[in-house]
Amino acid sequence: MRDISRRGLLGAGLGAAAAIGMAGCSSSDSSDTGRAGPGKGGKGGDGAAKGTGPAKKDVRSIGDGSTADTGKQPHQPAAPVPLEPGQTPPQFVIFSWDGAGEVGNGLFPRFLELAKEHNAAMTFFLSGLYLLPESKKSLYRPPNNPVGASDIGYLTDDHIKATLKNVRQAWYDGHEIGTHFNGHFCGGSGSVENWSASQWQSEIDQSVSFVTEWRTNTGWRDLDPLPFDYRKELVGGRTPCLLGQDNLLPTAKKLGWRYDASSPGGTQVWPSKRMDVWDLPLQGIPFPGHSFEVLSMDYNILANQSQNSTKGMPSRYPGWREQATQAYISGFKRAYETNRAPFYIGNHFEEWNGGIYMDAVEAALKHIAGKPDVRLVSFRQFVDWLDVQDPAVLAKLRTLGVGQAPEGGWNAFFKQA
Repeated sequence: MRDISRRGLLGAGLGAAAAIGMAGCSSSDSSDTGRAGPGKGGKGGDGAAKGTGPAKKDVRSIGDGSTADTGKQPHQPAAPVPLEPGQTPPQFVIFSWDGAGEVGNGLFPRFLELAKEHNAAMTFFLSGLYLLPESKKSLYRPPNNPVGASDIGYLTDDHIKATLKNVRQAWYDGHEIGTHFNGHFCGGSGSVENWSASQWQSEIDQSVSFVTEWRTNTGWRDLDPLPFDYRKELVGGRTPCLLGQDNLLPTAKKLGWRYDASSPGGTQVWPSKRMDVWDLPLQGIPFPGHSFEVLSMDYNILANQSQNSTKGMPSRYPGWREQATQAYISGFKRAYETNRAPFYIGNHFEEWNGGIYMDAVEAALKHIAGKPDVRLVSFRQFVDWLDVQDPAVLAKLRTLGVGQAPEGGWNAFFKQA
């Protein structure tokens, strides 16, 4: 598998097929959501109309009013249930977004609408800095980096407001709000790869504060709060460039996080836990036209197509778009037709190479949606399902390798000792 790492962008050498994966953002990045649920009952939910909030009397303000407890999140699936003996596992597909900022390119609302059209839930890993005005950058104290430093750009006031609007809508639509932390440091001595568990704690605390104190930091009092208690909402994240998971996990466990999506170079098999936290890595998937595999994220496909350039040759865009689309579809098909391992796709709200990766993700989602047994869910909804399964059943599922179908069918597979 040829995975392109941030270290490659910074000049360190890469082996042809041995580099670690990257959940990449460009240095100027100013952005970074199923409803057929994991339960046997399908969609479930509370029947509320999408996009509508609770009555004012049902809102309990939290802290400075940046966030609020508005009750149960709308549009959640029915409570998950254990697999029945011999039952074919659902095919879970999780689309996730790193950064989750809206910068005027319309990508955040585009994919909210797409998700709504196809009954899909997604996970948005919000970068805390996207709710902090640049004028208040001195509030950010990144570990091993100067005060206010960031390898991604601070947003303009208008873009912060747009991000708040879309994050608010995403939650009302039933999507998950996770974290992509803050400054996205991937190289040098300040890289997240070198942070200690206590430094990860500091980064998380700051990210939570930027989300829960945006009114104080911006001075804006005329905007609605984010409709959730972020300290309860936040149960997982993805680190910048897929670096630093080893030292993050002790902190994640202490915080009660239920999963982490930061591991690089995973394979399409059923997941397990590390330090009592579900480890849900991006995965190697077939890369059409090549003998190696590519990581299931838009940036990694870009890196193998245009050698890390976000503005490659326009004449190549149609072919690259189709190659990216087929990579995602091939990854889905390999799991769906064999071991039913969950399939994770990572993205950024970016118009790299003319926006072809956004088109590819949309085409892949449309191809996947509506197929029998498919569940387009958030990471949190997926671990809800995992947590009610018989551990022996999950252990049995983990014996199936990449692209390995159960011999004799699912009923015979589960009957085997």
